[in-house]
Amino acid sequence: MPLAMLKSMSLEKILMRALSRGGQYADLFFESRIETTLSFENNRIEKTISGIDTGLGIRVIEGFHAFYAYTNDFTEASLFGLAQKVSEIVRGGKPADSLMSVNPVKVFKHNIQKIPDTWSLGEKAHLLQEANETARTFDSRIKQVKVIFRDEERKIFIINSMGQQTEETQTQTIFLAQTVAGDGSILETGYEAIGGIIGLELFDNNSHVRAARTAARRAITMLEAPHAPKGEMPVILSSAAGGTMVHEAIGHGLEADLAQQGLSKYSGKKGEKVANSLITVVDDPTLPNRRGSYHFDDEGTPAQQNVLVEKGVLKSYMYDQLSAMKDGVSSTGNGRRESYRYRPIPRMSNTFIQPGVHDPEEIIASIGKGLLVKKMGGGQVNTVNGDFVFEISEAYEINHGKVGGAVRGATLIGNGPEVLNAIDLVGSDLGFGIGTCGKDDQGVPVSDAQPTLRIPAIIVGGR
Repeated sequence: MPLAMLKSMSLEKILMRALSRGGQYADLFFESRIETTLSFENNRIEKTISGIDTGLGIRVIEGFHAFYAYTNDFTEASLFGLAQKVSEIVRGGKPADSLMSVNPVKVFKHNIQKIPDTWSLGEKAHLLQEANETARTFDSRIKQVKVIFRDEERKIFIINSMGQQTEETQTQTIFLAQTVAGDGSILETGYEAIGGIIGLELFDNNSHVRAARTAARRAITMLEAPHAPKGEMPVILSSAAGGTMVHEAIGHGLEADLAQQGLSKYSGKKGEKVANSLITVVDDPTLPNRRGSYHFDDEGTPAQQNVLVEKGVLKSYMYDQLSAMKDGVSSTGNGRRESYRYRPIPRMSNTFIQPGVHDPEEIIASIGKGLLVKKMGGGQVNTVNGDFVFEISEAYEINHGKVGGAVRGATLIGNGPEVLNAIDLVGSDLGFGIGTCGKDDQGVPVSDAQPTLRIPAIIVGGR
């Protein structure tokens, strides 16, 4: 109902009020979010959260600065008042002198086959019970299991001073399994997450059971494994590892605001070689059903495939409206925000290294002795110099070109640009991972991916 009420108002006049004391650009962002989260732990439902959060924000850009305010009050008087408050903190610029013309609303919905609201809380809880039982019965050494179901319907509406109006409904369904295995004084964890812009069809093939089993297997495998060797060695990153490397080692550094502030190793390097010619990096929110997918970003800019690095050469950064204005270019559709409470900033969506031509098995066979990474964990990256440290959740030794036993406690220590230049074999496969990316105290849904990659030499931390 708030959106229908909002559309009946003189929104163009509200934006003109926001621009009444100057401004190059203004937009109004509406969001209504319906969420349900169930957490199952200690063999019972520990937490159930459901609710609706609705609000809107008004922003003015003037002199390469953004001024933003938001409200939960949808009366027309309140919105005019909010626009007035934003206008009062704008300094300089030429006030808008004529009423803007508005284009028809472009409405988009994703292809969702089974809307999450069609299931009761009991039916959703049953999924968690099945997953919990699967993980706990996998091995007697599984000591703790936590499984989470989350669904969300996010409806957004945007109108800006360029006359663009967009409306989009995004449905996210997520399942996560985390296990802890113990044997004496040793504890190891296993984790698996699935989901994206998708409905309950996510579970059509018992994917929740498989995810729980994978998390349990991973914990037991690491529990039984000896400590990883340490030192410099060849490393194969499996496509199953997900795209943590591309997301952290180069992705954040290609967000335009960081590059403009000199907080990126890739600042000022457009047109320069930044990776091996085998490497092409793409950010693409138009991919169907991925966690970072959308038709329009949170500024109303159409989503598009963005080739960031092409055959090793830096082609583009990821821009929102503000950073694009600073560089005198068009937004790439990467203006994203956690909710109406936040201003949009340049963010990744679905970021990946494009597949190459090499057979993944042949890449593994090319290593005499080294490490195969099957699953990445968390990590830290310094975007200014590119240095990183990544935990490895699942890894195996490679001996004479064959995959050997598992090892635990390994980390990868290196430098993003150096690693991207060093990669010399790129597989023909591609594996996606999902997550929530944090930046400037905002979290947004993303996915990342990579093919199987060979790094001839990188430091492995271990024992």
